[in-house]
Amino acid sequence: MTTTRYRWQLQPRFFVILGVLVALILGIWGVSALVGVVTAPRPAELPRGGRTIFPEYRLYGYSGYPGSSALGRLGTGDLDERMTEIEQTGADYVGDRELLPVMELIAVTVHGTPQADGLYRTRTSDEIIQSWLDAARRHEALLLLNIQPGRASMLDEVKHLEKWLVEPDVGLALDPEWAVSGDEIPGRVFGHTTGAELNEIADWTAALVAEHDLPEKVLLYHQLHENIVSDEAALVPHEGVVLIKSIDGIGTPRAKTNTYERIVATTPEYVHLGFKLFFEEDARHGPLMTAEEVMALTPQPEYVLWE
Repeated sequence: MTTTRYRWQLQPRFFVILGVLVALILGIWGVSALVGVVTAPRPAELPRGGRTIFPEYRLYGYSGYPGSSALGRLGTGDLDERMTEIEQTGADYVGDRELLPVMELIAVTVHGTPQADGLYRTRTSDEIIQSWLDAARRHEALLLLNIQPGRASMLDEVKHLEKWLVEPDVGLALDPEWAVSGDEIPGRVFGHTTGAELNEIADWTAALVAEHDLPEKVLLYHQLHENIVSDEAALVPHEGVVLIKSIDGIGTPRAKTNTYERIVATTPEYVHLGFKLFFEEDARHGPLMTAEEVMALTPQPEYVLWE
């Protein structure tokens, strides 16, 4: 009888201890869950806030390559001084929007000779891309990686840049003027692309945006002549990808406006419009277009680039 009473005396104490342990476990789990909610990282945003580009922002910037005046103004002088210049001159183009500065780095450079692999292009080093990305972040700007593919596949060159494109402030600028095939040599003929090829790149980019929960990513393509892009309707909208066409005609203000109007007429309505100006090439034909003249274009460009 003594043994039986002893066992019954222990039983309530056992349940008390068990209840305390359960309460501790549940308490720890609850605190962990709460901390998880509090410390969950915010989705990545664009350099100046938000996750969508239009209609809040107008993109404005320069293009270039380090040390080469021939490839654009951004490659000459001090990079931070050039970014300050973009901020100042861009104020004349923003209108009723906010300025989002752009650095367009030529990350794949075309050549008139085959190069080691026979593809008529070279790739920019990671060190240069990183240094420009660092500068972009100092100035809350977008970095667009420009591809002049030569005989290489544009999609292959895009995929080669994946390590940079997973960043929320890095986008793409394609230059199909320099996309040649067969025995064609860049610079001797205009290059060419198709809506289907651009759409394949947009598919890949959209998948990257979704996988990494990125803000909208710019997919821009340059066009200076109607024949450079064919069957453009095969390029369709993609979630998370902002399609922009930069119209790149060279010449007098009247000639540039005419080129803009002709190419706009064949551009799908879901493709945003950009306009490119050239400090040197345009000046050979007369006065440069003013900000007022550029912003008077119809439709008004949402991206303005100077080379």
